[in-house]
Amino acid sequence: MDYGITVRTATPFAEAVEQVRAALKEQGFGVLTEIDVQATLKAKLGEEMENYLILGACNPPLAHRALSADRQIGLLLPCNVVVRSADGETIVEALDPMTMVVITEEDKLNPVATEAAARLRKALDSLPGTR
Repeated sequence: MDYGITVRTATPFAEAVEQVRAALKEQGFGVLTEIDVQATLKAKLGEEMENYLILGACNPPLAHRALSADRQIGLLLPCNVVVRSADGETIVEALDPMTMVVITEEDKLNPVATEAAARLRKALDSLPGTR
């Protein structure tokens, strides 16, 4: 199962992060959490790695609808969006919300997952220079 929505861009990492934040906001998502994996692994383990940032994105109306359908769905929220560097480009990946439906086998989540997926795809597809 492919569980991610992925785009690639030549935009430098820091600039891409700001573009991702703006694109998510345009689609009604706020960033609740931010994990700088690169900095964390360096500080805690002394390990080096490429730029790797996890943004915990949340669209409150969609989250409310999902939680109303299944209280346990909070285990799969917020929608994680990864911005990372690889092979001279920036990769932006979002967890496909349809994964919620597959994992839970809860049909009541299908409409909210479909809308969340469409919004995330629109946000990622709006990034400059994506392919």
